[in-house]
Amino acid sequence: MTCKINSKVELYSGFDLRVTIRKDLGMKRRQRKDAQETRQRLLAAAAEVFAEKGFWEGSHAEICAKARINTAAVNYHFGGKEKLYVEAWKHAFTESVREHPPDGGVRPEAPAAQRLRGRILAFMQRVADPNNHEIEIMHREMANPTGLLTEVLPQALEPERQALRSIVRELLGGEASEQDVTLCEMSLLGQCFAPMLHLRQTRLGSHLPPPPGPPLPFGVEELVDHVIRFSLAGIGAVRAEARKNRKAPKKQPRGRASE
Repeated sequence: MTCKINSKVELYSGFDLRVTIRKDLGMKRRQRKDAQETRQRLLAAAAEVFAEKGFWEGSHAEICAKARINTAAVNYHFGGKEKLYVEAWKHAFTESVREHPPDGGVRPEAPAAQRLRGRILAFMQRVADPNNHEIEIMHREMANPTGLLTEVLPQALEPERQALRSIVRELLGGEASEQDVTLCEMSLLGQCFAPMLHLRQTRLGSHLPPPPGPPLPFGVEELVDHVIRFSLAGIGAVRAEARKNRKAPKKQPRGRASE
């Protein structure tokens, strides 16, 4: 009789333990999910505040109010405003790249000119997207530096830069120098960034102050078509010049001809 009672006690005890473990695991999962959601809300709110006001003017209170979270959450999840600033830019960049993939939807095996257009289109769409805060955070960082993005910016942007340089190098041909590649890359990006920032500031609800001059009388697609047409002509001219220089006989130094 005693053994039966003990067996029942052990059975019920084991059942209670399993129920307790399951409850604990469920609670921990909910806590992790809640913590992740809180973190994401903070990142989204911080990106918006830092885009509008920059690091120095953006405050814990405003960020947490926008995220509808207690102000202690910043220190709890990020250890302070500095880390939140860095992570907010990374979050904005990641969301922007997810929305506008850098290859522009062009297949890797497509001709180089098509791949170039895809990348330029994706870049301009990112700059023009009013929901993308990475550009405005970068702009305010350049105007009033904190130094906090010094490492993260190159790490995030370098893969895209190298992909663009690879296409430019392919279009230029083997005779072109690395300096040719760099100059063509600079010309491409210069044609993209300034007009699109102008378009963003005048027509797309940017937090940045409007630039001088009237609004640009064209949209993203029109600008992309012009930049590609203009750039391919310029790259073709640089390619031809590089080939010409490569084939031209080298001049002997003076005084060597008579030896």
